[in-house]
Amino acid sequence: MGEQVWPGRPHPLGATADGEGVNFAVYSSGAERVEICLFDERDPRRELRRVVLGEETAHVWHGYVPGLRPGALYGVRAFGPYEPKRGLRYNGNKLLVDPYARAITGEVDFRQPVFAYQLGQSDDTFDDRDSAAGMPKAVVMGDGFDWEGDAPPDHPLHQSIIYEVHLRGFTMRHPGVPEPLRGTYAGFAHPAAIEHLKRLGVTAVELLPVHEFTDDAYLTDKGLRNYWGYSTLAFFAPEHRYAAGGTRGEQVNEFKQMVKALHRAGIEVILDVVYNHTAEGNHLGPTLSLKGLDNLAYYRLSPEDLRHYWDSTGTGNSLNVPEPQTLKLVMDSLRHWVTELHVDGFRFDLATTLARDPFHFNPRGNFLQACHQDPVLARVKLIAEPWDVGPGGYNVGEFPVGWSEWNGKFRDVVRRFWKGDIAHQELGRRLTGSADLYQAAGRKIFASVNFVTCHDGFTLRDLVSYDHKHNEANGEQNRDGADDNASWNCGVEGDTDDPAVNALRDRQQRNLIATLLLGQGVPMLCAGDEMGKTQGGNNNAYCQDNELSWLDWALGPRREALLGFTIRMLRLRRAQPVLQRRRFFRGATYRDSSLEDLAWFRPDGQPMTEEDWNQPYVRSLAYLLGGDTIATPDERGERIVGDTLLVLMNAHHEAVPYTLPDIDWGQEWEILVDTAGTSDAKRDRLTARGVVDVSARSLVVLSRPAAE
Repeated sequence: MGEQVWPGRPHPLGATADGEGVNFAVYSSGAERVEICLFDERDPRRELRRVVLGEETAHVWHGYVPGLRPGALYGVRAFGPYEPKRGLRYNGNKLLVDPYARAITGEVDFRQPVFAYQLGQSDDTFDDRDSAAGMPKAVVMGDGFDWEGDAPPDHPLHQSIIYEVHLRGFTMRHPGVPEPLRGTYAGFAHPAAIEHLKRLGVTAVELLPVHEFTDDAYLTDKGLRNYWGYSTLAFFAPEHRYAAGGTRGEQVNEFKQMVKALHRAGIEVILDVVYNHTAEGNHLGPTLSLKGLDNLAYYRLSPEDLRHYWDSTGTGNSLNVPEPQTLKLVMDSLRHWVTELHVDGFRFDLATTLARDPFHFNPRGNFLQACHQDPVLARVKLIAEPWDVGPGGYNVGEFPVGWSEWNGKFRDVVRRFWKGDIAHQELGRRLTGSADLYQAAGRKIFASVNFVTCHDGFTLRDLVSYDHKHNEANGEQNRDGADDNASWNCGVEGDTDDPAVNALRDRQQRNLIATLLLGQGVPMLCAGDEMGKTQGGNNNAYCQDNELSWLDWALGPRREALLGFTIRMLRLRRAQPVLQRRRFFRGATYRDSSLEDLAWFRPDGQPMTEEDWNQPYVRSLAYLLGGDTIATPDERGERIVGDTLLVLMNAHHEAVPYTLPDIDWGQEWEILVDTAGTSDAKRDRLTARGVVDVSARSLVVLSRPAAE
């Protein structure tokens, strides 16, 4: 039994330093005793003393340790019944990470006894060995960071362009970032790194997980690491392995410095967050934090057998978000990242799991209601990955107002169209903002976050270069990851010296980037796609913390040309208000104007009819975006002023002549984009009823200046 301390307070949860000592507060509804273990700052493996949190208020164990200062290292022990069949997994021999820890130092050592049961035996056996030597330690944090008047860029969603990026992989090979800073928060904040983001013109970075996470024994035994970071250990702590300046709290300040630098450059910071599961796995997983503190409260357990976990994530466990204390943990964490670390939004991994209440997706469930009413979260961007692997798990279009979603249907149909599959009806809905998914529920056009590729899957270059995945380096005999990519590569896999094959692949990359940036909604570009990143066909590089995953900044002519094309397309999107709509299209003539905001045409220049839309083989079509549309008076006279754009799309394997529609939008058009070539030169102006030859598998964008 450890020494007694002052009673302290039950709030806030975690460790709170006040200059005279530290208050500790830990939630555990079924523990019989909770202790704080303090460790030697010079040798974190050496336990100095234990203190008993002798007060318990509303299931919160609390106590105040006078004389303790910021920088102290600590862990938690919870004593109580170890009865897995009842869902109870208390084992005071296992040091636990405080769920509210603001910083963590050290990593889990799976060679140590970090499992509450005896490995090799049933999980209802009890392991009485001490795990402290194999556990990371929480760091008591103080205050005092100078934000120097930092303010969020606060870009409207309809004008946002998101860049999904791995913080470490972005700079590990960047020649302009000093080597000691590569792969770190400080490296990402370096002017050379930020310059690329500014050159692109993106408005936000969406960082793959930076919550403190773990590698697991399965990977470390194979000499691999959890590169992506989807295995959260602590929801309040920035990942210490991304710090250049130290891991005893320095990582927190370094993260803040990065956010401040990005904000000064006008770039928002969105975090990819994993609240759907943790690093503790299923009933055979380690005991690292929540499992040993309150397994019944924090995890969804099988209603038929409390020994096992109910899992809709495919990782072994799912967080029990409908439980009030678990919901509090998630909400407290979100507010912490906004108020204390100044982030601008969140992308929720497997968000359907968070919205299951109790076991099925519920758009009025506890989590979504809590977010809706929260005044802090009301001012940041909330983006759902609207699916998981559980029953009824695909929920694109079903999240409530205030949420945007990764639109997987946009990704799928754009890929199908340019691969040559017939998908023109679906394509029409997705390119115009997916009104069928969002409009009826009162959501805006920017509810759709459009993407063609993301971290999970083939890179853009590999998408058009491989028929099948090549994940052999992951050590799973190429069984991991989806394999549904056939028919892109002209019969040649991977790199080739065939100029015709390379030309087609380059064109297809331009087609996909152009289609993404011309689509209504919020575009999301995956880091590296703008310069032809390859992973050698590996479409599940979650464990590849090496040059396979890191961005390669040594660009040859083909990759440099793709980067230039992407920059021009991003510039076009920013310059054209018609590509930044807030409202869905009407497709109807407005009063006092002959203009329509949207029209679709056949290659012969005639409007698409219902019969045309129902044709089975349509690989070539065009659509017009009215740039000088005038809104009706009930919309307060708002006016969208910009060029009218005409987009000609040809996924056919042969060239198609397009006759320009003979309409009242003006008589001359100028070609801005042609994916059949990479030249910046614009074509001569064309008159209405003129003909534009659109090359095989290519896209052309024409513009007409707005009427004065």
